[in-house]
Amino acid sequence: MNCEQIKQNVSIRTVMESYGLNPVKENKRTAFYFALDRQEKTASLSVDFIKNTAFDFGTGKTYDVISIVQAIDKCNVSTALEYLNKLDFSPKIDTVVETNDGFSYAVLKTIDVEHPALLEYLNSRGVLNCRSLVKEIHYTIEGKYYFAIAFFNNSGGIEVRNKYSKICLGPKDVTLIKNGNRQNNEIAVFEGFFDYLSFKAVKNDKFSSDIDYMVFNSTSMLLAGDEILKQYKKISLFLDNDKAGKTAVEQIRNMYQNVEDCSWLYRNYKDLNQWLMK
Repeated sequence: MNCEQIKQNVSIRTVMESYGLNPVKENKRTAFYFALDRQEKTASLSVDFIKNTAFDFGTGKTYDVISIVQAIDKCNVSTALEYLNKLDFSPKIDTVVETNDGFSYAVLKTIDVEHPALLEYLNSRGVLNCRSLVKEIHYTIEGKYYFAIAFFNNSGGIEVRNKYSKICLGPKDVTLIKNGNRQNNEIAVFEGFFDYLSFKAVKNDKFSSDIDYMVFNSTSMLLAGDEILKQYKKISLFLDNDKAGKTAVEQIRNMYQNVEDCSWLYRNYKDLNQWLMK
């Protein structure tokens, strides 16, 4: 499509959602988003879904779908057109709508991570080289379209992350990653999957290759991992350096033998991923 075709046929809402940007408040015709080029506490970007344009009350700038991409990616018109032409504007649903915590959602598709915004997100977290360990998910919540990084748990639930969202679709549970078909003696435990990806990105030689991995996906899931953890002779913990993480470490030490708290490796940081990013 050329410039005029894109301005007429590509929904400005779809473009905003392709970057993980969602409205702060909206009605049937208009919505307010946070500004594209600065941090702010009060949303000042007014989007008109009928005119397919946006107006920034802070700067007085008017945007169409092409100039929005230019503003976000800091690129020329040609590059913006390439981005817009690559977007999938009509994803097909391949799973049924389910209900989770009072809202309805539908998974449209899960694929290898390829969207530029998600690749940049993984790169910003320092784990781009581990993108094969996660998926790209396209989904709807209450009929609104989103996309993000996906990480599956043992019950089929999906941990969903992008720059603006942190939710779970489906049942919450831990994730066990087996290293081969054998029963290994050691397991490394992480609070969130970005910490697991960080470990895989910079794996230290002191850790054997004959270990399995478990991601709590939340310290509240500690008891859900009990049947798994009791199978191992050694448990290496890579939990957050905060109150919840330290409490979980003490609980695990009281429940199992040969537990090592490895948080000293990133003692000046909140978690393993923050250490990697710094």
